[in-house]
Amino acid sequence: MNWLAVRVRPGAERDSAIAALFVMGSEGVHDTADEIVTHFPEGTDGDAITAAVMSADPGAVVTVELIPAVDWNEEWKKGVRAHELGQLAIVPPWLSQDRDPDRTIVIEPQMAFGTGEHETTRGVVRLLPCVIRQGDRVADLGSGSAVLAIAAVKLGAAHVMAIELDHDAIENAHENALRNGVAESITVIEGDAAVFLPLVSPVRVVLANIISSVLLSLLPALADALTTDGEAILSGLLLSERETMMAALGERGWSVSAEDVEGAWWSVSIARA
Repeated sequence: MNWLAVRVRPGAERDSAIAALFVMGSEGVHDTADEIVTHFPEGTDGDAITAAVMSADPGAVVTVELIPAVDWNEEWKKGVRAHELGQLAIVPPWLSQDRDPDRTIVIEPQMAFGTGEHETTRGVVRLLPCVIRQGDRVADLGSGSAVLAIAAVKLGAAHVMAIELDHDAIENAHENALRNGVAESITVIEGDAAVFLPLVSPVRVVLANIISSVLLSLLPALADALTTDGEAILSGLLLSERETMMAALGERGWSVSAEDVEGAWWSVSIARA
């Protein structure tokens, strides 16, 4: 539906101009220091509105403009783009045509975290090719949309346990696994990572894109869950937290294999020293 936008720069009779707008059918006005703005359905007589306001406030300046309708279901998509991340790309469904499905992760942007729009997700995906081996068994902690679980399978992992506490993310994770043709290789588990990680171990790789305080508390569980040649990728960390995290990793017997920095965010792959 198109709308008629009416802007009024009032003269000496500001209140009378507003009253005239309501008399003409306005259902509400935005009143700022400089102007009064309101909207009428397309087809409303703009000349009649102008005349009514001018009659009530002869010093007013009135402008009328037709505002085209916007399909917000389509408009918001313009802000979502494809992310090329080395061996893999994360793309929304409407940008996935003509792409190689083996290196494309198609994610429907919803409430679940992990659409490729955040630096922490991209950091893990860039680190994954140097960590994942063919046939790996993987645990993805705080899996959100399952984007990292899908990435791991596309790179050769045999099975991923995607553990997520947020109930609202579970359906989205299932849908994304199906959309990417890897549902048989991903088990989505609703629950606390600290509780379920010991139950799904041993795994050779753990992915954890979670805040630093949770990551620190999980380090002992990660060590227990990994095979002797196991590795982990940690993300959700600010670059300003790097020094503190590096010290904590060293104290707990971890070595750093690789790092990724984008903007203010830091991701790191680690192994037992």
